[in-house]
Amino acid sequence: MLDPAAIAAQLPRGKVPPVDSWHPEFSGDLDMRIARDGTWHYLGSPIKRRRMVKMFASILRQDDDQRYYLVTPVEKFAITVEDAPFQAVAMDVHDRGPDQVLTFRTNVDDEVMAGPDHAIRMEIDAATDEPSPYVHIRGRLEALINRAIFYDLVDLAVDEKRDGEVSFGVWSAGVFFPFGPAGTVSSGETS
Repeated sequence: MLDPAAIAAQLPRGKVPPVDSWHPEFSGDLDMRIARDGTWHYLGSPIKRRRMVKMFASILRQDDDQRYYLVTPVEKFAITVEDAPFQAVAMDVHDRGPDQVLTFRTNVDDEVMAGPDHAIRMEIDAATDEPSPYVHIRGRLEALINRAIFYDLVDLAVDEKRDGEVSFGVWSAGVFFPFGPAGTVSSGETS
């Protein structure tokens, strides 16, 4: 059996500023948008400098009002996020079944191990029945799991009997993350 703590210890620890402890006055709305595909835009144009995107991502937070902000010790600007601020673009799988451990890397190089501190959740669009899977990154920030990774997750998913109901989902670090009742999500349906 793999030790999830040993895997978590191998993940890089990025230096993220302590944005949750900064409480400047609201500075206004910024014409910045994060598209559903994870692309950052400023004044309607994509930001092409990866280092700039990573810097902005490091000072991003979501507050109780459900809005997203770029925060420094002296400024707080609201930005638009179409879905989740990040994309999960890579996944590593260690072991199988209940001992399985899944780690994810985002488009801005954050890495997390799905488990008690980083949940995987599934949202089903009421109008289209299309699933959108997410993994918690930090604070109130999540990454939308991209289509290719979602296909891999569905391939790893198992039917698990819990509380008399059969759920379809994946294990990671000792936690079962249900996608829904057995048979409700297939690799043909994507986010």
